[in-house]
Amino acid sequence: MVTLHRVLAIKHVAGLRTFVAVDGGMSDNPRPELYGARYSVFAVRPSRAPMKTVTVVGRHCEAGDVLAADVPLPADVRPGDLVAVPGTGAYNHSMASNYNMVGRPPVIAIRDGAARLLVRRETISDLLARDIGT
Repeated sequence: MVTLHRVLAIKHVAGLRTFVAVDGGMSDNPRPELYGARYSVFAVRPSRAPMKTVTVVGRHCEAGDVLAADVPLPADVRPGDLVAVPGTGAYNHSMASNYNMVGRPPVIAIRDGAARLLVRRETISDLLARDIGT
């Protein structure tokens, strides 16, 4: 399984590290926090920029929301870019949650260049369907 994430923001902490925040995180892949799964991350957009060591973090602003620490990405990675995280495993969908009311992403199968939706993206309506209010 390969997970695609869209880059949301880049944060440079002078002299320490660069954080690349993506649109996923511990809600759709808790494996790094739960038991230390480690991943490689690759930029989808071709780049001739030199590689820079970064930490790819999720959207949840939690200390444990780290998808990949100290991985190389092109120095010109920017918001809007796609990054690919291969080897994320078959369990991502079954382990995903609605942490912080974030909907679960879709699951798409690709074979011979054709894409097929297996599980649709969760909508706000899906998230609110069980809320009966007060």
